[in-house]
Amino acid sequence: MSNKKPVILVSNDDGINAKGINELVDAVKEFGKVFVVSADKSFSGMSHAITVNEPLKIKDLGVRDDVHYYQTNGTPVDCVKLAIHYQLAEKPDYVVSGINHGTNSSASVHYSGTLGAAREGCMNGIPSIGFSLCSYDADADFSESKRVVKSVLSSVIKTGLPKGTYLNVNIPDSDKLDGIKKARMAKGKWEEEFVEGQDPRGRKYYWLSGQFKNEEPEAKDTDEFFLNNNMASVVPCHIDVTDYSTLNNTNLFYEL
Repeated sequence: MSNKKPVILVSNDDGINAKGINELVDAVKEFGKVFVVSADKSFSGMSHAITVNEPLKIKDLGVRDDVHYYQTNGTPVDCVKLAIHYQLAEKPDYVVSGINHGTNSSASVHYSGTLGAAREGCMNGIPSIGFSLCSYDADADFSESKRVVKSVLSSVIKTGLPKGTYLNVNIPDSDKLDGIKKARMAKGKWEEEFVEGQDPRGRKYYWLSGQFKNEEPEAKDTDEFFLNNNMASVVPCHIDVTDYSTLNNTNLFYEL
């Protein structure tokens, strides 16, 4: 039996100086050899964006407490790609992303750079998890989040994940959680608003705002339900987004 420690790649979308990524590192370093590859600034809302119109750069920030840190100018997905295909001497055994400052439940999974990093790890055959705390406070308390991280990662190390599946973990902003629950993604959407303003030169600008609308508030098996009831939610997500029920519907066909 090998005594080799698993290699854990840590990234995020809030940037390398965010409190959340440093708390994530502290939570996972007992499980293996940790490498951090993260951006020099926030890339929140970048989803699965990659950089194609400018060169990517990596800065070696050295080793601190046995953790090697690298900084890039790329998106979260760029960070994972660079780590896997260039920066690390060996393919990581796990990819963990976060801990994000702010929720990534329900439809937010489609916009999140935190989940983009986890999804990229999964696409490369690596068990991957994205973690988010439902607080936008830059100095949020991550104590309970770290307990969730350790529980979920320990379970994944023990049992693995199906090929093509990654986890979206959201954690309420709470001093004491009432549990961790498997859940499905709540049906809902962000109802966008654009705040109109004017810059000092008299030019109009538009700042994205809005709020999330849960379209099934009575459902008791969703991430939104558990988060609203002081429990962390774990939603398994799949790379294959094919709608098989429609694909297999014999009434659906096309002709040229």
